[in-house]
Amino acid sequence: MWVEFMSVANGYVAETWRELFAAEGLRIVIMPPVGRGEDASMRDERTIYVPTGKAHVAREILRKI
Repeated sequence: MWVEFMSVANGYVAETWRELFAAEGLRIVIMPPVGRGEDASMRDERTIYVPTGKAHVAREILRKI
């Protein structure tokens, strides 16, 4: 199960966050806007989800940077 963690301005920023969290050993899921699916542009807002029970790990990673 996944929980919403944060929203970011676009797909490029989301991919940067994915790389940061992956370097710290945390897997995330990036979702495009509702209804856009595969038609979403990289300039569209994205929502980042973390595994249930790992939100505290993600907050700790943000606190460190």
